[in-house]
Amino acid sequence: MSEEQTPFDRRMLEALICPRTQTTLRYDADAQELVSDAAHLAFPIRNGIPVMLIDEARALA
Repeated sequence: MSEEQTPFDRRMLEALICPRTQTTLRYDADAQELVSDAAHLAFPIRNGIPVMLIDEARALA
């Protein structure tokens, strides 16, 4: 299975918060990312596991 096909357990969203702003995240299923609107960052989900490192996040415009 490729990382795009590995399912993300949405129940994780209840426990995960943005490491920069300590705010909630939203799940972008198409991009396979967890998005922090407050920090303008998108954290990748690889093989169904969110990578919650600021250095690995993608900056949003």
